[in-house]
Amino acid sequence: MSASPEPARPAAEPIGAPAEAPAARPTRTALRICPLCEATCGLTLTIEGTRVTGARGDRDDVFSKGFICPKGASFGELDADPDRLRTPLVREGGELREAGWDEAFDLIARKLRPLVEEHGPDALGVMLGNPNVHTMAGALYPPVLLTTLKIRKLFTASTLDQMPKHVSSGLLFGDPFAIPVPDLDHTDHLLLIGANPLESNGSLCTAADFPGKLKELKRRGGTLTVVDPRRTRTARLATRHLAVRPGGDGLLLAALAYTLFEEGLVDLGELWAYVDGEEQVRAALGEFSPESVAEACDVPAEEIRTVARELAGARTAAVYGRIGASTVEFGTVTSWLVDVLNILTGNLDRPGGALFPLSATDKAPRPAAPGKGFALGRWTSRVSGHPEAKGELPAAALAEEIDTPGEGRIRAMITIAGNPVLSAPDGHRLDRALGGLDFMVSVDPYLNETSRHADVILPPPPPAQSAHFDFAFNALAVRNQVRYTRAAVPLEDGRLQESEILARLILAATGMHGMPPEAVDHMVIERSLGKAVADPHSPVHGRDPKELADELTGESTVEQRLDLMLRLGPYGDGFGAHPEGLGLARLLAHPHGIDLGPLQPRIPQLLKTRSGKAELLPEPIAAELGALAASKDRARDGLVLIGRRHLRSNNSWMHNVRTLSGGSNRCTLQIHPDDALRLGLSDGTPARVKGDGGEIEVPVEITDAVRRGVVSLPHGWGHDRPGTRMSVAHEAPGANYNQLLDGTRLDRLSGTAVQNGVPVQVAPVTSALSTTS
Repeated sequence: MSASPEPARPAAEPIGAPAEAPAARPTRTALRICPLCEATCGLTLTIEGTRVTGARGDRDDVFSKGFICPKGASFGELDADPDRLRTPLVREGGELREAGWDEAFDLIARKLRPLVEEHGPDALGVMLGNPNVHTMAGALYPPVLLTTLKIRKLFTASTLDQMPKHVSSGLLFGDPFAIPVPDLDHTDHLLLIGANPLESNGSLCTAADFPGKLKELKRRGGTLTVVDPRRTRTARLATRHLAVRPGGDGLLLAALAYTLFEEGLVDLGELWAYVDGEEQVRAALGEFSPESVAEACDVPAEEIRTVARELAGARTAAVYGRIGASTVEFGTVTSWLVDVLNILTGNLDRPGGALFPLSATDKAPRPAAPGKGFALGRWTSRVSGHPEAKGELPAAALAEEIDTPGEGRIRAMITIAGNPVLSAPDGHRLDRALGGLDFMVSVDPYLNETSRHADVILPPPPPAQSAHFDFAFNALAVRNQVRYTRAAVPLEDGRLQESEILARLILAATGMHGMPPEAVDHMVIERSLGKAVADPHSPVHGRDPKELADELTGESTVEQRLDLMLRLGPYGDGFGAHPEGLGLARLLAHPHGIDLGPLQPRIPQLLKTRSGKAELLPEPIAAELGALAASKDRARDGLVLIGRRHLRSNNSWMHNVRTLSGGSNRCTLQIHPDDALRLGLSDGTPARVKGDGGEIEVPVEITDAVRRGVVSLPHGWGHDRPGTRMSVAHEAPGANYNQLLDGTRLDRLSGTAVQNGVPVQVAPVTSALSTTS
C-alpha cells in the first residue's frame, strides 16, 4: 500500500533573481469555538489573508470567558497542517491517488450501493470516531445515513469510552442521554473517580476552565476528593486522594453506598417522590461493607466510612466519574453507583449537586409522563453474540465481524473521523481485517493507520473553514448557554464543506446519487416539521409545515436545520409563538454567545422510564452485583495496566501537531520505583510489555506518582505503520496501548472494552518475560 504522491511544488526561482518583498496581507480577527476537546472554549483567531496565525481566548465568550489551553493555542498550526489531505484519494491498481470529488462519489455509487443491494444492510459496517462529535456536520448527517440504510453494524468510540454511562443513565432514567453533571460553580463537596480534568479539561461534563473551577471550590472552603491509582495533577490538588487499586472503583462506591444505609445517612430530600427501589438497593448492597472491600480496593475501611460521612454531611455534594471508572470490568455498575450516591444523598437534580443540562437544541420540555424506557440487547453481534447497547455493537468486535466467514459478514465499511486500528483492541487483527474488505470509504482529513485501507478517502476542510455549533457538548455543559460561529476564513477552492461531503455520501450510498446535496437537508426539515405540527405539545401544532419551512433563515440548508432546532427547542421562539425566544437570527446577533442561565432541576419531566420514576435497581444492574461481589476474593498478583490523559493531546488525533509534541506529551510506561527495582528497569530504557493481545516496547518513566503494582501508558499512540501521511506523528510514533488487549475483556452490560486494570507482564527488552513479571 502506498500513499498518493505529494502535491506538486512550485518551480524554484532562477539563481540570482531579485527577491521580491512579500505583499503585506491584511490582518483581522475572527471568533471560533474550539473543536479540540469537550471544553468548547471560545477563541479569537488572528488571520492574515486566509491563514490563521494566532489564537487566544475570547474574553467576551459567555461560557469560557477567555480561558484557553495549549490545544486551543495551537489551533493555527493544526489548521494549516501540510499533511492534511486537500482532495479525495481513490484506489487504483492497489494504490491511492488524488482524484476529483465527482470521480470519488461516482466510485462510491458504483461500488458501495450494489454491494448493499446484493448482500443487505448487514454487509455494511459504520465506524464513528471521537472527532465526529466535535463538528457540526458530524452531529447532523451520520444519523441520517444510519436510519436511511437501516444500519445495525454500528461501531463508535463510545464502546471504547463512555458507553457505560449511557447504559446506566438509560436504565436509571429511561434516556441514555440524560447524563447529570456536577454543579461545579456551587457545590461544597466534589468526589471525582477515574477523572483527571486538569489534563483532560473534563469529559461528559463540558466546563471551560475546569481546573480553575476546582481551585475555586477549594478557595471557598469546599472539599475535593479524588479517587485515582495515580497521583495526577488533579489528585495533587485534592483535599483527599484515594489511590484505589485499578478495577476496584465499583467496590469502593458500593461500600460508600452501604455505609450511607448502615449509618442512617440516606436522605433523598425532594427526590423521594420520584425514586423507586431504595429498599431493594439497600438489600442488594448488603455484601459490600467497607471491611469486606478494603483489601480488594486497597483503601482502609475507616477511610471509606469517612468519605461516606463527609459526602452525606456536606451542605451540597456531587459525585462524578469518568473514563478511569468507565473502561473497567464493571464500568456500567460503577457508572450506576455514581448516580446512586447522588440520589441517596439527595444531591441529584438540585443546585450544588448533579444536575441535567438543557441545551438550546434539545426537545422542548413536556409534561411529566411515563416513557418507553430503555432496553439492551435488541439484537446481537453475528460472531460472539454481543448485545447491542444504544444501537451500537462493541468496537472490540469489529475485526471479527469482518474476518469471520459466513452469512452477514461485513464486506464494506464507512469510517467517519475514526482510527480504530489505534483506538480499538488488537489493532493488528483489525489492520488485517480492513485490508480484506470488498470496499471501504473513509471521511478523514488524514491518511492514517485506518484510512490507508480505504478505496475512497473524503477529506473535510480545516476547522477555520467550517462553521461550528456544539450539539453534543451543550447537552453536557455545566451552565446552559448557546454559541455559534461561522467559518473564520472562506472555503478554499477545490474543497467541499463536511456537510456537503456527508450529504453526497448519503445520496451515493442510498441510491440517490446525482441529486443535489441540499436534498438531504430538505428531507430532514420536511420530516421534522411534519412531526412538530402533529405534536399537540409543540408550539407549531396544526400549522402548515411548508409555510414554516419558508420562514427558516440561514445562508445554507445546514443553517436552516440549525434554525429549525433552535426555534423548536426549549428556549426557541416557536416560529412566533414566543417572540422573545431563540432562533438563528438572534444567535447571530450575539457573536460571543447567549447565556441561558444556571442549570435547574428537571425531574420529573426528563424521566422516560416505564414507571415515570428513577428506577434505582434495574434488573440488568441487579444481575451484575453478584459478579462484582465475587471479585472481592480474586488473587491480585502481578502488574496491571491503566491509561492516562495528556493535556496537549486528545486520543490519537493530535499527535501530528509539532507544538503539542514533546514535553509531557510523551508515550512512556510509568512505573513505581519499587516495581522498577524489582524488575531491573531503568529510567529511559525500553521495556517489553505483554498483554492478552500482544507485546509492545516502550520507554520506562520511573515515578512514585503511580502506585505500586500499576503501570500507566497513554492511549492512541503507535504511528509506525507504512502507507500513512502523518510526518510529525511518525517521527515519535510511540507504542499502541490497545495492542496489549485482545478484545475479549468487556464490560458485559455496555460492551465497552476493558482498558484499565488489565493484567500485563513487564521486563527489560534484554530479558525474557515470565509469568510472574
